Amino acid sequence: MKRLWIAVLLLVLCGLASAEGVYAVRKRVEASMVVTGTIVVAPDGSVQSYELDKPDQLPPEVISLIRKASAGWRFEPVLSDGKPVAARAKMNLRVVAKREEGSEGYTARIAGATFGDGTSDEQVSFKDRHIAPRYPIRAIEARVSGTVYLIVRIDRDGKVADVSAEQVNLALVASASELRRWREILADASIQAAREWTYNPPASGPHAKDEYWIARVPVNFNLHQIGKPDTNRYGQWQGYVPGPKEPVPWLSKYPQASDDKGSAADALADNTVHMLGSGLRLVTPLDHS
Repeated sequence: MKRLWIAVLLLVLCGLASAEGVYAVRKRVEASMVVTGTIVVAPDGSVQSYELDKPDQLPPEVISLIRKASAGWRFEPVLSDGKPVAARAKMNLRVVAKREEGSEGYTARIAGATFGDGTSDEQVSFKDRHIAPRYPIRAIEARVSGTVYLIVRIDRDGKVADVSAEQVNLALVASASELRRWREILADASIQAAREWTYNPPASGPHAKDEYWIARVPVNFNLHQIGKPDTNRYGQWQGYVPGPKEPVPWLSKYPQASDDKGSAADALADNTVHMLGSGLRLVTPLDHS
């Protein structure tokens, strides 16, 4: 893993524009990947089994990290007719590697996760996204890439009633003011497009009759495939500067937000939707390392 981290660091140094020194870059940049799969939780809340997508494309060290961490996970039992039952769900994990200050080593950990419902008809899903986010010309010229994580409130007609940017991660190293400006630029472009998107409400399940639904949606801006997920990079470390999780003013009005149980904003794979207040709820630490 040490050799892998050094290779990642060199890639980041070559690929990210920076006006700062190497030391500052090492302190601020993280390398991460989103690992997807499915998980089965036993009636008592323990992990019965899990399966990772495309394990042949994942570093062995990441597979080992997930195996060790998942052995200690415990979830709130899932009830059916008042009785605990086994439950299957989609799993998204963000694995982060960060350089240890003052050494050649690094630490790797599972920094965030979402465990969504396994049945698609109980979830919000995309219906129409024909209006894609327009990659800002200034960002293209400055070779700025990043991912915007939106929070959207969807009404009974499947239309977006509210939308805000919760977090923006950038593949860019710059001053705090420059990073803030680029986060705002990418967030604005995402929000403009997202206002026009429509969704399919849940067709069944406990949330089918809700008056509204709140979901997280990632919007990816990259210079390889503008506005599209970069599917060829699954299992590869990506260098980025994580943005702060911003408060969403309107979110506190809605109970689903407080029922989210700590799901990570940036643990979502591209082209996915995570409905807040749904899915499995982890009650133990995500990473025991």
